[in-house]
Amino acid sequence: MQLYHHPYSMDSQKVRLALEERGIDYTSYHVNPLTGKNMEVSFFRMNPSAKIPVFKNGSHIIYRTIDIIQYIDRLAVSLSGEVNVSGVEKVIEWMQKVDGWNPKMFTLSHIPDKYRNFVSRFIRRVIIARMAESPELASNYHEKLRDAYETEDKMRDLDTVQESEEKLIRLLDDAEMQLEETRYIAGDEFTLADTMFVPVLVRITLLNLEEEYINCRPKVMEYYQLVKHRNSYKVVIGKYFSGWRKHRTILKTLCFICIRSLFRAY
Repeated sequence: MQLYHHPYSMDSQKVRLALEERGIDYTSYHVNPLTGKNMEVSFFRMNPSAKIPVFKNGSHIIYRTIDIIQYIDRLAVSLSGEVNVSGVEKVIEWMQKVDGWNPKMFTLSHIPDKYRNFVSRFIRRVIIARMAESPELASNYHEKLRDAYETEDKMRDLDTVQESEEKLIRLLDDAEMQLEETRYIAGDEFTLADTMFVPVLVRITLLNLEEEYINCRPKVMEYYQLVKHRNSYKVVIGKYFSGWRKHRTILKTLCFICIRSLFRAY
């Protein structure tokens, strides 16, 4: 089994947490979308959406995050023979609720314009270069190029950005209410709903917005501290977010883009 992902990708974190919690072995392949690695022809042929994560088990390829996690759960059940049906509806309800929030606009709105535009321009040039290399995939690459321009247009629409933030606030408020009653997000046991929700808090942390969105919600803050002690969190997130490690990947990415842009090597 192979997982194509990136440590800072929120959806990748969800899947990796599920894999670690379920004890599923897999081969890890890093694909950094900020450097355009997801646009490379070999990856693009396998996944024309160019989104990560991608989970591959033999000839079976899954792209949608929630589908990957549910597949992992079924796989773990088939390997262990243990079936736990208690609280399943609540878990699914929370998984779908978290999946309903797209972090893209919220994330981009909290990145300085000069960095966001610099990376966006680089990605567009990468797409154009890959389009020239593989004319047979030109229509698919052109669709991704159009998506890039549409994203920039959406960033100018304050209503779109505000809608994303409002959805996040509702999600966090619902979590605060739930955590007043239970230890974890869907009950008193750590479940797949938690593997979906924890990366939302990690994204907020990455953007240095904990004070505004997490610390003002005491139950969410308590929950966040609790899950940080889990081994799955330490492997998937703590490894990349502790101390100076939080900035290492970002700095490496920016240096890569600067050098490739300087030499026009897209």
